[in-house]
This record gives sequence, structure tokens and C-alpha cells, in this order.
Amino acid sequence: MTVTGIITAIVIGAIIGALGRLVVPGKQAIPIWLTIVIGIVAALIGTAIAGALGVATTSGIDWIELVIQIALAAVGVILAVSLYGRRGVR
Repeated sequence: MTVTGIITAIVIGAIIGALGRLVVPGKQAIPIWLTIVIGIVAALIGTAIAGALGVATTSGIDWIELVIQIALAAVGVILAVSLYGRRGVR
């Protein structure tokens, strides 16, 4: 993997993670680095699922793959919020 590939994965992960956070209602008390990691993992798993379903390569924008990735990111954000919890003084 090249430096460009790593930077691209981080940027795409940040976008997918942010979209996943937007789908989940309420305030999420998780750090931005965790959102990026969730987005990267969701993008990788979503691409694999789309490939298995045969919808990974289409002409134009791969909308089905994008929806799968965002849904996985939303699930990841929900899990991270429940596991990370609200830290700080109550």
C-alpha cells in the first residue's frame, strides 16, 4: 500500500464515518479519531459485502455500495457510543 492509498483510506474513512454519525440521532460522545477508524472499517467491510452481492462495480457512482458503507458506519457509531460511554465528570 502506498502513501497515497493510506491517505485516501483516511479521507474516505472520515467521510463515511461522518455520514454514519449524521444518520445516528442524538449527540455522540466519541472522539473524531474513533469516527475515522469506524469509517475506514465500514468502508472496507461495505466494499467486501458489495463485491459479494455483485454490486461493487457499476457505471457511475456505486450508490448501493455507499449505502451499505454508511449503514455499517452508523451501526459502528452506535456500538462505539455504547462501549465508549460518556466519560467525564457527572
